[in-house]
Order: sequence, then structure tokens, then C-alpha cells
Amino acid sequence: MSPAPPPATLRPLALALVATLFLWQLPFGGFVLYPFKLLGTWLHEGSHGLVMALTGAGFDRMEVFADGSGLAHGRRPVEAFAQGVIASAGYMGTPLWGAALLAASRTVAGARRALAAGGALMLASAILVVANRFGQVALGATGLAIVGAAILVPARWTRVLAHVVAAQACINAVVDIRVLYRPTLYINGQVVRDSDAHVMAQASLGTDAPWAVWLWASLWLAWSLALLFATFVVIRRRELGPAGAVRPSVDGGALGADRGPLGPR
Repeated sequence: MSPAPPPATLRPLALALVATLFLWQLPFGGFVLYPFKLLGTWLHEGSHGLVMALTGAGFDRMEVFADGSGLAHGRRPVEAFAQGVIASAGYMGTPLWGAALLAASRTVAGARRALAAGGALMLASAILVVANRFGQVALGATGLAIVGAAILVPARWTRVLAHVVAAQACINAVVDIRVLYRPTLYINGQVVRDSDAHVMAQASLGTDAPWAVWLWASLWLAWSLALLFATFVVIRRRELGPAGAVRPSVDGGALGADRGPLGPR
């Protein structure tokens, strides 16, 4: 028996990730990936906001800037442990949202619902909780585009789109963590000192010395890489049967064959 062909969604997913890593190295590659950058910032700051609400800090508003940075603002101060949990939420939450999208896109219908819900939530947040004009316009337009894609993209490509978006959430978290190793940090073009890693290091270790900041940056990087790897494993296991054959889908044929404010990101 000849070996089964690669899963129809795994190959474009792998190609998309390789292209993403390549584009980030080019001078103008960021323009191509800009919508995914905004998506990653929204997921990052939204994760902060969600944990703010759960820990008693309250979620007041978020800001998303043209350079891809962002801020989440709480309503009231909280103790050190809660500060650390809030600080970790951005880099740990973003790839988790990608994994959740992957889990929800087991079928074409599920992928459509997940993309539409995500786009609608982005649009609603642009209206209700985003405080600056650029963030309101950019996130609103991106949310509308995602909802439109969920409705209009042909069925054979819907799950591919959902898987690519899910993986981009993971890869953006990996790319964004690089700033935590730099001596100078920027948010909205302004130099700032305290990042999420600084807040977490101070809350957990009592110091924001470089070694403590890099320790937390490395732990978050390992978390994001692990979830990115898990994304590939889950897709491969989902689309290959136990004997390595491509499993049939319900549609017929082979599956897919048709940061007060926190610091800068």
C-alpha cells in the first residue's frame, strides 16, 4: 500500500508558518502580516483584560497602536500575586486562543462559527472597550473582514483558514516575545521601561533584574513553542487515521480535499 498523501490542511498550514517566519525577516514583510499582528495584539491585550476582570482589578479599556503595540488598563490596583497573573495572561493567553480556535474547527461548520464569533467579538470590542481611534478603526475593519471570510470563503478552504489563523496566534506570540530580550522597549513609539516580564519578575521574584526578566520571557517562549508544536500534532492526528490513511470527512472525500496599564508587548 502506498503511503497516504499529506493532510490537505497540514501542508498549507506548514507553508504558511514557514512563509511567516521568512516574511518577518524582510524589510517590508511586516506589511503583509500586519492584519495578523493586529489580531495578535488584540488577543494579547484581551487576555490581560479578561484576567483583570477575574482577579478583581477590573477591565477598564484597551488601546491598540499602529506599531502593533498595545495596553490594557485596569480599574483598581491589586496585590502582587494578581499582578503577576495579569502580566502572564498576554503571552500565555494568545497561543491558548489559537488552540481553542483549532479545537472549535473540527468541521467546516465549526470553523465558520468560530471565525464568525471571533470576528464579531473583535468588532464589538472595537466599539465597547477600545479607547483610541486607530484601534477602533483597525480592529473594527479586521473584525468585519474575519466575519466576511467566515461567510464567503468556500467550504473546502474554511478549515484551512481557521487553522492558519490559529497557528498565527501561536507564531505571533513567539515573535512578539523577542522584544522582552531587548534593552529598550517601545509602545506607541515611546520608550518605556516596564514590560509584562518586568511586572511578572517583580511580582514573583522580588526583582526585575535582567536575568529575572529573561527567565520569564524564556518560559513564555517555551510555552508558545509547545502550543505551536501541539497545533501540528493535533491537526495531523485529526486528519490521519491510525494506519496513516486520510480519514473521510462528513462532507465526503478526504478531509479538506475540497497592561494600571501593563507594559509593552
